[in-house]
Amino acid sequence: MARVELRNAANVDGPWFCDTRCIDCGTCRELAPETFAPAGGHSVVHHQPDAGDEAAELGAWLAAQACPTNSIGTVDLRPRPGRLYPREVEPGRGVYDVGYCAESSFGASAWFVTRPEGNLLIDSPRWTEALARPFEELGGVAHVLLTHRDDVADADRYAERFGARVWIHADDRSAAPYASDLVEGGAGAPTTIAPGVVVHPVPGHTRGSVVVVVDEAFCFSGDSLAWSHSRQDLTAFRGATWYSWTAQTASLRALAERAWFEWLLPGHGARCHLPATEMHERLEALVARMAATP
Repeated sequence: MARVELRNAANVDGPWFCDTRCIDCGTCRELAPETFAPAGGHSVVHHQPDAGDEAAELGAWLAAQACPTNSIGTVDLRPRPGRLYPREVEPGRGVYDVGYCAESSFGASAWFVTRPEGNLLIDSPRWTEALARPFEELGGVAHVLLTHRDDVADADRYAERFGARVWIHADDRSAAPYASDLVEGGAGAPTTIAPGVVVHPVPGHTRGSVVVVVDEAFCFSGDSLAWSHSRQDLTAFRGATWYSWTAQTASLRALAERAWFEWLLPGHGARCHLPATEMHERLEALVARMAATP
């Protein structure tokens, strides 16, 4: 629970607040940018949800449940409105934001996908029965797909609970030595691991980064590609490119040549939904911008 005695003084007056244990992962700002903003190396409440604005209030609750340090809460300790996660990103598509971000992954989002051939967990949240139980109700987990070494969190515990196979690229294997399956190859060498589930190596953020494209509709991009609220466009994180910006530029170019999708669901950064043609055009434009600033 958020701690009132650690309430950040930069919060605006009102019931909602962030405490000073915040690690500035930005998760709350991506989920509810109308409520949360950065301030002095932390996130704070910059606008209280208006009375009667159910959407804004729900956004604040979703951010609170996702917060990896439990730093978001209300002064009046109002009760959480029932189960919030897993939360389907589009009704009827079987793709869920799972919340419960892990501090060890710096608040990265993870995702759950229901599939006839076996469900997927893409990257890992922190371990909690509050997710394991609904995963079980939805049919368990057949594959844990790790997009890169930074966001493995408690993948081993979910895999053990459900007897799941764990996939990671060979170049990031040391982060998940328990992995049962390795993705091999570089940019432009996709691997199909199940019908409609394609893993694309995208070295750049880390040497073993991958993105996962499901049914040519959903792209789970780890930390390689995201939407920027401030730019209102696709972005890549040059300041958090641990392996090679040049390699990441080439990787995203190869991705644009081989993959189409309409949903972008990253680990860090904002998610977005656009027509596939527009998404493709924006990805090509991003690669051009990246290549212009080597």
